This record gives sequence, C-alpha cells and structure tokens, in this order.
Amino acid sequence: MAKNNQEQAPAKKKKSAQEAAAFTEPARLRVKYKEEVVPALQEKFNYANPMMIPKLEKIVLNMGLGSDKDNPKAIDAALEQLGQIAGQKPVVTKAKKSVANFKVRQGMNIGAKVTLRGDRMYYFMDKLMNIVLPRVRDFRGVSDVSFDGRGNYAMGVKEQLIFPEINYDDVDKVRGMDIVFVTTANTDEEAKELLKLFGMPFGNINA
Repeated sequence: MAKNNQEQAPAKKKKSAQEAAAFTEPARLRVKYKEEVVPALQEKFNYANPMMIPKLEKIVLNMGLGSDKDNPKAIDAALEQLGQIAGQKPVVTKAKKSVANFKVRQGMNIGAKVTLRGDRMYYFMDKLMNIVLPRVRDFRGVSDVSFDGRGNYAMGVKEQLIFPEINYDDVDKVRGMDIVFVTTANTDEEAKELLKLFGMPFGNINA
C-alpha cells in the first residue's frame, strides 16, 4: 500500500504545478474591471453605494447530451472536450424525472455543466470574446436581447470546434452549448452595459 502511495505522489504534485503555472499572472479582465469598468458604470448610473456596482459573478457552460444518453463513450468524450474548453472538470447533469416520450428515465445522464468563478471565469471570457467568437464564420456579433430580466445573459454556441483547445481530428460529434453570464446587476440595462464594457461584441441581431 505504501508503495502505491509513493508512485501516485509525483503525479499529484505535477498536476498542482500545472494548475499553478496557468494562473501566474492576474486575469486581464479582472484588472480591467477594477480600473475601467467600475468607474464607467459609476459615472453612467450614479450608484449611491460602491457595493451596488454590478459585477460578473460566474459563467456557466451547459452542454446537452440527451442524444447520447445511451452511449457512455460519447458522454465521456463530451465531458473531456468540455473540460478542455473550460479548463475545469465538468459535472454530469441527470434527469430529474422520467419522460416516456423521450425515453428518458429519472437519474439518466443527459448533460454536462461547468461553473467558472474567479480568475478562471475571467480567462474564459477573455478567450471567448477575443479568440473564439472571431473564429466564427460571418460573425456579426452576439444577440443584445438575450437577457432574462434579472441581469443575466445567455448565448449559444453551435459547435465546440470553434474553441482552440479542440482538435478537429479527435471530435466524434459536433456538439453545441449554452453559455450563461450571471451578474449581480438588478436590471438588464446594467448587465448589458457591464458586459459591453468588458468587450462583449453585441450586435443588433436576434439569437
């Protein structure tokens, strides 16, 4: 037993070193928020208290896998790809109840989800706006109306291939995902201004 523990220790240490190396520099958008976004929001909305200034709380990536519910290998491949995209291990989402028409049983694996916070959240947003979206063919901006009325914004991505981490030759199936930006804003107007100041490429198009 002691021998096995000794053999596993180097791998654990190597993983920690890799994770540490990925975050040696402060997230660019975190710095931008403090130095540029906060003053701009304060000037536009005249908040009485600095604590009222909206901020990005988390980013949630959801990938539906209902069509692969009976294929464990496909689900494993999707989880691996989502993990590469997010830089964080995803969790499997399960059906809360059975739906006979869709041949779905309660507890069945039907999706994958990743919740990003802190620097990982800022790194992902930076990559999405400046690397990923410009790779989309005929890109004209993201919808500026996909807010939920409570300051949160959702957008869809049709295929995982637009992310640089994904190797086309390793993809077994094209899969899309939903990306939700959860903010502390009380209104959609404030949330839109927050994301716009970060650099979100809004366009006058319908999602």
